[in-house]
Amino acid sequence: MIKVGFAAFFLIYAEVQNWDVPDFHLDVCDFLEDYGSLGLLMMPRGHGKSTILDIYNAWKLYSNPEHLILHQGATDPDAYKVSRGTEQVLERHPLCQIYGFKKARGETQKWWCSGSTDVRHGSIHARGILSNVTGARANEIQNDDVEVPSNIGTPEARAKLRYRLGEQTHILIPGGQELYVGTPHTHDSLYSEIKQNPDAKCLIFKMFEDEKRFESVNECLIGFKPVYVFSGIGRSSKLLAEGEDYQIQKTGRSYKIALFQNHNLIDVYGEALWSKRFTAKEMQKRRRKCRTLNEWDSQYQLHAKPVGDVRLDPDKLIPYSVEPVLKRANGQYYMMLGNRQIVGMTARWDPASGKKNSDSSSVALVLHDDLGNKYWHRSIELTGEVIKTDKDGSPIGGQVWQLCDLIEEYYIPKIVIESNGIGEFAPASLKAALKKRQLRCGVEAKHSVKSKNVRILEAIEGPLVSGLMWAHVSVLDSVEGENTSRQYKQMQQFNPAITEQEDDHLDSLAGAIVESPERVGKLHRTSEPRAREDWRTTGGIIEAPLDFQ
Repeated sequence: MIKVGFAAFFLIYAEVQNWDVPDFHLDVCDFLEDYGSLGLLMMPRGHGKSTILDIYNAWKLYSNPEHLILHQGATDPDAYKVSRGTEQVLERHPLCQIYGFKKARGETQKWWCSGSTDVRHGSIHARGILSNVTGARANEIQNDDVEVPSNIGTPEARAKLRYRLGEQTHILIPGGQELYVGTPHTHDSLYSEIKQNPDAKCLIFKMFEDEKRFESVNECLIGFKPVYVFSGIGRSSKLLAEGEDYQIQKTGRSYKIALFQNHNLIDVYGEALWSKRFTAKEMQKRRRKCRTLNEWDSQYQLHAKPVGDVRLDPDKLIPYSVEPVLKRANGQYYMMLGNRQIVGMTARWDPASGKKNSDSSSVALVLHDDLGNKYWHRSIELTGEVIKTDKDGSPIGGQVWQLCDLIEEYYIPKIVIESNGIGEFAPASLKAALKKRQLRCGVEAKHSVKSKNVRILEAIEGPLVSGLMWAHVSVLDSVEGENTSRQYKQMQQFNPAITEQEDDHLDSLAGAIVESPERVGKLHRTSEPRAREDWRTTGGIIEAPLDFQ
């Protein structure tokens, strides 16, 4: 039997099928032939990754009939597509026909090729990622688009997916290979985790290698030659035409795009990965089919984003790093945050006992200036018992003691405690700790009756989209430009349709925001109201003497 490399095997089949093979498909062939123990292949939708995988599986079996492949898709039917595709390649490939190499026995779910001596484990075993494959064994495990909206929509679903993937460790024969193929569907995509693995070999092709996004512009400067210029997303999107909608001027190594009218959103791209197949007309069609920017970015530009919109986008938070300073002038105290005077401070504590499956005991501190800006200055988790006392019953520690430290540091005048559950006993414990620490701070207990998701949206969404929501870097936990805090991730993953999700920090923030009244800032009082003539009649002027004897 003649042994050939995968690229040659692929080109022979492509010639039989009369395909026009783009160059990047040969790069994929080279990658699959030698991706080592862990590989990640990411390509945009419609670029033939599943077809290439069918041919790759046939080549692996042609090269070694004893090779065992466990192919897992999002569901059983998805996995069966590759199983049938591999079988078809074996039937039609010239090299397989010459040597009589084909499927010998079995069904779509599990089948054996000619030359296989294994009686228990099929040459191809195709199952969904949530199906039971505990007793399987494989030299190579393929995870083909196992991350889809249906299995990453909730924290529980994401945990279940990670558990199923973890089971593959015990299925893989020592020295075997793991291959991941797909597109991201969420912020904490499993593909992002694989890319961070030093042992992983990755090949990632975006629809457009060069990309730049602008908001509310009529002129933009980019460092690559623009080929596609899109306005908007969804049904209202448009592929702008040079000469009709904009002009290009080259300035050195940069290109200046002058738009004939202002646009709220502009996406500028270079040449497409597969320009012969994905023409301008096709790209316009696909752009209009995408409901959200996240869907476009994840499925074609392979950015780790959910397919739907992020309701509370943490990237809209304005970061700052200064601390409030208490000053005294003209016999009065005032607080400054940088060059802004703070006119209000609110704090909210949502107590928790630290039990399994319960929220964290979260405290949010929000500062308010006279322009209506809200500064999410601290968001901390209290740990341990709610209160610790000595043998005489005097407070000496616990969550309330940690809270007193915060109250003392920032001169917090009042704190509101959510009195649901364990919070019913927290106010008395905090008052005892404040008395022991000799701190003056108002304590108010509030019982929440409205839906938590409704409370969060009503309080946070308005200031966030209005550009009035700031966050201290300690809240964002920015490390080398990457936001990694639980608060940031909770905003990214917040879904109003899900009742059980990690939202403890958002809940305390929402409570802190609504505790302060909305203020109309000085920017809204820059001029006196224009006087207008009063056309209404009066009853005249009457003089009346008063006698208080």
